[in-house]
Amino acid sequence: MSTQSEMFNQEIAWSTRHMVRTLKQVQALPDLSHVRIACNMHLDLKMIPLVEGLLKKNAKVFLTTCNPTTVQDDVVAYLVAAGAEACAWRNMSHADWHNSWEKAIDWRPTHLCEMGADITTLLHQRGEFGDVVACLEATGSGVNRLADLRPGYPIFNWDDLPVKEGLHNRHMVGLTAWQTFFQTTHLTLHEKRVLVIGYGLVGQGVAAAAKAYGGQVMVAELDPARRLQAAYDGWHVVDIHDVIATTDVIATATGAKKVVSAAVLDKAKDGVFVLNVGHVAEEIDCGYLQQYPTEEVMPFINAYHLNGKTLYLMANGSMLNLTAGFGDSLNAFDVTLAVMASGIRHIVTDGQHAEKAVYLLPQSVWEKAL
Repeated sequence: MSTQSEMFNQEIAWSTRHMVRTLKQVQALPDLSHVRIACNMHLDLKMIPLVEGLLKKNAKVFLTTCNPTTVQDDVVAYLVAAGAEACAWRNMSHADWHNSWEKAIDWRPTHLCEMGADITTLLHQRGEFGDVVACLEATGSGVNRLADLRPGYPIFNWDDLPVKEGLHNRHMVGLTAWQTFFQTTHLTLHEKRVLVIGYGLVGQGVAAAAKAYGGQVMVAELDPARRLQAAYDGWHVVDIHDVIATTDVIATATGAKKVVSAAVLDKAKDGVFVLNVGHVAEEIDCGYLQQYPTEEVMPFINAYHLNGKTLYLMANGSMLNLTAGFGDSLNAFDVTLAVMASGIRHIVTDGQHAEKAVYLLPQSVWEKAL
């Protein structure tokens, strides 16, 4: 019988075998002896080929997380044993999480690879950039935060690339979110009214996958252009407050805070499932729910009892597909991670000499990953 350690090593080998694009881009990296890269990102199994590759290219690596609920502690331990430094563990407190960014800054990185712009935001609040010469940013919420900054170093946005928008954002998040829902609840979406809040690319994918899996789908969106797009795509476009009392499943995909507010939760139907797939873990007002009696009825499902009804909050409002599930498929994430590796090659070479601004990662860089 295989030990837990042997099984974990088998999982690593299996994952790596199916991430050929990533391995190719990692192998193409130059010697990184001069690089100290702080990576603020999801720390799950699929990240191992990239981080291990950076270490083999002689980079110094410091790991923090963009979301404490998605950290896999065995992955962090494996990468630390391989030579990385880290300040991240699953479900670390809010204070410890923020302190991890401080530790990353004190480590004096030369380059940043972020999902959410947490370290970059903190550096700009300080007005001191240390030794940082260039940065990658991978998320829409992070790019939105950068809009309010006057960059102290070149920052390359790769969230808005066609290859990431069209693959990960539009298809994988929705597909894997509903797969995780089925696996966690032991239910399907048949005969269920599903409300998708937000109609960016992630929301579009969530809505399409919900319909494909049998859900009766409605879309709520504040932006008038996106509302019109949703209507032209054939969705029933609604106001949250008009339908919340009859909705069976609510899925948020906005990147904004408290879109499912206390007022919405008060009106919600008895037995409703509430879940989030956006990067921000505060799209649902979980603080409001926490004043009511609760119990964990299944792994990653908490039942809250309020006003004579029960609401089921999934993954404590964090990103469902990565907190309770595996996230993207290996073959799909291989494309995403290969683009990240190609972006790292850019920021440690030509990109670090660019003017201090936010740029879209050049096509000449990311197309090498395909």
